[in-house]
Amino acid sequence: MGLTAGALIPSPATGAQRPSEATPSSDPAHTDVLFIGAHPDDEYQSLAAFGQWIERDGQSAGVATITRGEGGGNAAGHQEGADLGLIRETEERSALGPIGIRNVFYLDKPDFWYTLSAPLTTRVWDGPPRKPDTLERLVRLIRATTPKTVVTMDPRPFNQHGGHQLAGRLATEAFQLAGDPDAFPQHISKENYQPWRPTRLLAQNWGFKGPVGSGCATAEERDPHTGLPQQGVWEGEWSKKYGTTWAQQERNAARKYVTQGFGSLPAEITTPRDKLGCDWFSVLAENGEPVPAPVHEQQELRPLFAEFRDWTKKVGMPWLANDAQPSYPDAPTTTIPAAAQRPKVDGEASAGEYPGEELKLVHWQDKECSSADDCSATARLARHGDDLYVLVEVTDDFMGAALAQADCKRHWRTDSVEIGLDPRGDSDDTSTTFKAGILPFTSEGGACAARDADHHQGPAHETAPGMEVASLVHRPYTGYTVEAKIPLTGLPDTVHPEAMTANIMVYDSDTTDKIGKTRLAWSPFGSAQADPYVWGTARLDGYTPPGGRPPAGDPVIPLEAAKSSKSPASVDQCHRTGVPLAAGPRLGEPCVDPWQ
Repeated sequence: MGLTAGALIPSPATGAQRPSEATPSSDPAHTDVLFIGAHPDDEYQSLAAFGQWIERDGQSAGVATITRGEGGGNAAGHQEGADLGLIRETEERSALGPIGIRNVFYLDKPDFWYTLSAPLTTRVWDGPPRKPDTLERLVRLIRATTPKTVVTMDPRPFNQHGGHQLAGRLATEAFQLAGDPDAFPQHISKENYQPWRPTRLLAQNWGFKGPVGSGCATAEERDPHTGLPQQGVWEGEWSKKYGTTWAQQERNAARKYVTQGFGSLPAEITTPRDKLGCDWFSVLAENGEPVPAPVHEQQELRPLFAEFRDWTKKVGMPWLANDAQPSYPDAPTTTIPAAAQRPKVDGEASAGEYPGEELKLVHWQDKECSSADDCSATARLARHGDDLYVLVEVTDDFMGAALAQADCKRHWRTDSVEIGLDPRGDSDDTSTTFKAGILPFTSEGGACAARDADHHQGPAHETAPGMEVASLVHRPYTGYTVEAKIPLTGLPDTVHPEAMTANIMVYDSDTTDKIGKTRLAWSPFGSAQADPYVWGTARLDGYTPPGGRPPAGDPVIPLEAAKSSKSPASVDQCHRTGVPLAAGPRLGEPCVDPWQ
């Protein structure tokens, strides 16, 4: 799969323009620093840095957001799709305005469910029926806004959203190509842009554990994996304008993202200033050229990591692939026995229904389990005929929000169970798997289920014919039991009885704010809900699947995206800056949707 259109950074001898000494600050589209992210809120953990560059250094900053986050959750209401995207745009502009960032450029690409796959994200953003032009739009945007510094997301592939990865990749390529007059030459010949070569490329490094206190901003640190130098910007720096630390301003901005649950963050930063750390960035390029580092190539890479390694070589930064593939632990295994009698889906385990072993679910995100109530969850699996039966028993000490039956989606917002099945055990992402989220209780009473982030997301009664769910909620509340029947013939592919993999996950809310807190799983490594590489083998004892099944076809993925032409704020920005909506071609009327 090719993501790059054109060559690497051209040298000055090729005729590419370097930024002039006189920054075009009089151009209303110009910004000294341009951040490129995938979703609204992707920039918020860097806002302490952006705010200081604006206030202290007199720089201007702008943000490019490739999608409006239509595929994310909504802790504030029932809106989804394009309606949610426009709400998230409002949140982003509200968060950035007080920091001093006025211009936010949206590319109108569709957001979909959480995935760890940049290749899958590429197929969604740039696959049919959409025009494969995300990279071109970013190159055009850099030429339009003429930044000296481009900041983007970490392109490395493990344990982070595929949209984040791809935003980092495309920003890196756009950084390299914007100064090349042979890259998208119609920008120059027909749209009156000039090649523009930024000088510096930074990537957020959220996982870097550097020193704390004011010294972090001057510490000479390097990332232990890539070997790249790190730039730290101290969050404890005092803002004269706001009379607070920049950590506090970053928190104030984060709390604007109510749909994403950030409104529940504590209003005040209570960490002592000398214990505050830095916003960290990997320095990918200086003076327009990649910053070199030693290369330690890994062997026996799984497909997603091999694809990333090949991309790093293509863009001339092979050190980015150092340690990109984690040391996966051995996944658990179990054998699913055939039940002598068909289990009754009633939320209870009757004698003989589940003759197999009990699977213990352990923590896989956030804090260690702190009590037996929060840590206690087990699962049992059985098969009868062509149907898989799953029983999950959860001990819990706080009942999360009871969502409406009509809101039976984004199950991680409250107490819930998730079942993942990879019929042949060879998936590289969850688009070829079956994943169902089950709410054990709803506001109307009873359980509900919906497939999520898989081959066909949607309400179970529409996307999983024959699936049945039931629950038993203990009163007074001490937890619940969920039981489900899943037809094996409804999985995305014919089951391989010896190779099928599975994962059973429990989400624990401990709040009525529609915000998840902790997670448990049978196979708990990494992003257990999104990485089928870690799921455990679940052999089907004595099972022979029926033959003659037709191919399942391509995954059904939501593609609805909000349009900038429907956003008054984006239209006003277009008139003010002259940058066309969605970074489209500068032909005709730039503030009318060029694709309508």
